[in-house]
Amino acid sequence: MSSKQLQSATAVTDSTEDKGLRVLVILSALMSFASISTDLYLPALPAMGESLHADAGSVELTISGYLIGFSIGQLFWGPIGDRYGRRLPITLGLLLFIIGSAGCAMSDSVPTMIGWRMVQAVGACANVVLARAMVRDLYVGHQAARMLSVLMTVMAIAPLIGPSVGGMILHLSSWHAIFWTLVGVGMATLWALTILPETLPPERRNPQSITSAVLGYGRLLQQPRLLAYAGVGGSFYGGMFAYVAGTPVAYISHHHVSPQLYGLLFGLGIVGIMVANQINAKLVCRFGIDRMISFGAGLATYAGIVAALNAWQDWGGLWGLVVPLFFFASATGFIVANAIVGAMDGYPEQAGAVSALIGAIQYGTGILGSASVGYFANGTPFPMGITIACFGIGSLFFSFGLKSHRKPLANTA
Repeated sequence: MSSKQLQSATAVTDSTEDKGLRVLVILSALMSFASISTDLYLPALPAMGESLHADAGSVELTISGYLIGFSIGQLFWGPIGDRYGRRLPITLGLLLFIIGSAGCAMSDSVPTMIGWRMVQAVGACANVVLARAMVRDLYVGHQAARMLSVLMTVMAIAPLIGPSVGGMILHLSSWHAIFWTLVGVGMATLWALTILPETLPPERRNPQSITSAVLGYGRLLQQPRLLAYAGVGGSFYGGMFAYVAGTPVAYISHHHVSPQLYGLLFGLGIVGIMVANQINAKLVCRFGIDRMISFGAGLATYAGIVAALNAWQDWGGLWGLVVPLFFFASATGFIVANAIVGAMDGYPEQAGAVSALIGAIQYGTGILGSASVGYFANGTPFPMGITIACFGIGSLFFSFGLKSHRKPLANTA
């Protein structure tokens, strides 16, 4: 090979790597919309309650309203992405997210806030469900699980700093400014889409109508293995959103920590998720998706039970909650990415629809988890603790179903 040819080949390789890195960053940003839409305003929940003249349980329903929109919206965005490609639906979703965030910023009552949160969620979920499908477009099997774990590690930066940034914004301004910040994030991501390539070419798109694709969810729900993955991930998400909805009251109201310190304590759990995702990325090809899920479900169950007991008896005070909740949150790294990839394996032509179905189930149980904390709120951490424990046990129960339907997943495309 001549010197000129070598330089040309090197330039192409560097360009490809740079392009791949840009795609990785954008996909991580898109997937982070599931968390930043809530994590950024968590420290402001008590202040919002005072401003809107509502109790803690009512304000926590803004999280449940978001989850309703996020869960239902995915069921439509998935088939749309399979039929029309990934980029156009993501663009439309970002526009809805921006409109919903602006509506939240201008809300003057909790019911109005809940309505705009649902609009915001319908837009945000397009980014998340189709970013996952784009990973499946590019990878399969253990490689897809590994890449999704890496993506989730990168995207964890958003919830890691989200509550702290939200606390800083609250310190400098009001809770309204937090939602105006989300408007800016949506606009910046919309601009970044200009360099995101389409991963689903026309020849690989699903030609069936959107109505037929939505009705096809019934057939997917008849697959026992898919249901096992959905059950594990869904049950765990119920506990995770109980954690998201309950920690502001548990830490700020009950244990009297500042909103800024709350952000740091919440960030500990995100660090655990990042570390667990990296461990999963290294071990999933060796031990397999199902074993990693089972380990995560066991960890979540044990940590949830300890958290419930500590919340009930107030053992250990603040740290009696922080430590077991750290390990519960860390189980995300062993459950979520593996459950999504395991469910999508074998359905490459329906990757968007399967991703949407799994996401809808996960966030649907998240509605139950966050709503339970709000409904049974009594000013103590116990409603959160017992909800987390119950959903952790449910996750472990569904993980047993994976063993009876086990089959190896492909390693390469």
